[in-house]
Amino acid sequence: MTTLLVAKQYIKKFISKYEVYLKPLLKLVLALMALMMINSKIGYMRRLDNISIVLIVALMCSFMPMNFIIFAAAAFTVLHMYALSLECAAITLVVFLVLFLLYFRFSPKDTLVVLLTPMSFAIGIPYVIPIAMGLVGTPVSAVSVGCGIVVTFLINYITEGASTLSSMETEDMATRFRFIIDGFISNKSMVLMIAAFAVTIVVVYLIRRLSIDYAWTIAIIAGALIDVMVLLIGDLIFEVNVSILGLIIGTVFSVLIAMIVEFFAFHVDYSRAEKVQFEDDEYYYYVRAIPKITVAAPSKTVKKINTAKKKTVSAQSKK
Repeated sequence: MTTLLVAKQYIKKFISKYEVYLKPLLKLVLALMALMMINSKIGYMRRLDNISIVLIVALMCSFMPMNFIIFAAAAFTVLHMYALSLECAAITLVVFLVLFLLYFRFSPKDTLVVLLTPMSFAIGIPYVIPIAMGLVGTPVSAVSVGCGIVVTFLINYITEGASTLSSMETEDMATRFRFIIDGFISNKSMVLMIAAFAVTIVVVYLIRRLSIDYAWTIAIIAGALIDVMVLLIGDLIFEVNVSILGLIIGTVFSVLIAMIVEFFAFHVDYSRAEKVQFEDDEYYYYVRAIPKITVAAPSKTVKKINTAKKKTVSAQSKK
């Protein structure tokens, strides 16, 4: 454990020292991952599916505010949908506008969540998002997570129905619009996922703020169980065919990642908890203080030996 704590201190010190360089690098990597995933998932416009364009846009994102990455990803998505059909682009644009209004109204600082939610679905561990946001966010973070889920299911639905849309070229525009809108709105899996993640975020947030020992660990376990339970109950009611094996494996990985988040964000020593009492002119205060677990990183000292001076002194002593 001491080795981990020392490594934690080294990592924090490194981040604080090179923060001015690490922030643009983080935005560059995040933009690259987001745009490359969009191109691999819905690469209908071949002009955009080009590594040079992706690199140029990602470099622009590295020097812009974090929210600019969301706009770039949304623009790539709409353009790819336009290459598929005008109806898909129009519906995607309207959905994005509604989501932007919700996002900027309730949780404009959760940029990472909006981007990481679709990415987590792509790599098969989406269940870590509600647990992590319950630990480091607030219940309002459910809005950002919900926006990411809507984007994920919208893209999946359109890409899965691309062949059907292509065969409907002889149909009028209203029929194609109705096909996309009805299928997207009636997606029970999306509604169930939004509800399960929102409940998980609230439960984890409420438990980790309790004044009890190991509140964060209890919140992680309770959040994972609540998430699994809501999804399984929803599967029985709505028959959405949730992959039980994938749910269990993804939840286990999510709990492990959440433990890493806890280690860096909230690592305290409950055995040294103290109860402190003090007062002012109006109130008496009874506070329970729990010290953080910190280990000072060992500092290296370099001792310089002037060999030339040493030789001179030895020569004089011989004389």
